[in-house]
Amino acid sequence: MGKTPLTTIFLLSAAILLLVDRSSAQPLRVGIAGLNHDHVYGLLSSYKKGKILIAGIAEPDPRLVERYKKAYQLPDSLFYTSVAAMLEHIKPDAVLAYNATVDHLAVVEACAPRGISVMVEKPLAVDSKQANRMAELARRYHIQLLTNYETTWYPTNQQIYAETRTPQAIGEIRKMIVHDGHQGPKEIGCSPDFLKWLTDPAKNGAGALYDFGCYGANLMTWLMNGQAPISVTAIVHHIKPDVYPKVEDDATILLEYPDATGIIEASWNWPFSIKDLEVFGRTGYFHALNSSVLQERLNDRYEEVTVKPAVYTENFPYIADLLRGVIHPDNDLSSLENNLIVVRILEAARKSAIEGKKILL
Repeated sequence: MGKTPLTTIFLLSAAILLLVDRSSAQPLRVGIAGLNHDHVYGLLSSYKKGKILIAGIAEPDPRLVERYKKAYQLPDSLFYTSVAAMLEHIKPDAVLAYNATVDHLAVVEACAPRGISVMVEKPLAVDSKQANRMAELARRYHIQLLTNYETTWYPTNQQIYAETRTPQAIGEIRKMIVHDGHQGPKEIGCSPDFLKWLTDPAKNGAGALYDFGCYGANLMTWLMNGQAPISVTAIVHHIKPDVYPKVEDDATILLEYPDATGIIEASWNWPFSIKDLEVFGRTGYFHALNSSVLQERLNDRYEEVTVKPAVYTENFPYIADLLRGVIHPDNDLSSLENNLIVVRILEAARKSAIEGKKILL
């Protein structure tokens, strides 16, 4: 089958989707690197529903092993103490990393020479040095190196992207605003193992700036066709030092493009959870309030937009089709090229907040 650009296939109608025969396709067979990232709950729920197959799990902490073994009735035979040990015994389709951001590099170092593709949870890396090393390994050994974001699978975001590729929709993009945040990881009940590294700047890169700022950087790089911003300016606040003593818990990042501006608002201090996207064009405006509600404004009133179904609403079928050559990452949200720019933006934002000035990329 020939390769289809992901930006096209994401927004195929439900009727066309029914023509795609995946009945003979086997579920993705994965290895799991780490269990100290709470997003792994979603993966294990998909495993229980038969959406994926788990070939092995690499986790050095025996407490975590026992917890997940008991919670999901996982056999002892699945567990290994390291990714390298796991890959001595299994050959998965891909390895999915659910560990601290700083440990993503080690996963790629173990997988790439064996020709095994990797998807990490966002963001790709804690700094450009690690990100560039990961990219070099991925290119040398011809593997896919992908980054997973919840907002990648929002049909509303996919529809905004498709609409803005058509100049007559809202005209050229002039401003983008992304809000991502919630009450705080401790406040919403994240596990102690997750909190331990998420609130450690050496392991996470920063606090809310990295945890939630990456979403906006990812979406804006996508909307700007893979173009890096000219400059990055960031302001951070430490509103709850008693709860998060090592990291900031609120960040605002300003991205400067030649003809557009991006504003990223990332917080662990909001009264509720929000992940939205606003795009202002020369003649109109789109607002994705969440994954299912999309508004458009062309004159003086808002109109609700009918949201088209997306082909991919989670990462597992996307990875499977990618590895089979059905699709290929160009400037898509999971792609290595996009996420190398995301890391540069986050790194510049961290530097800007420390030095109190605009950082040129």
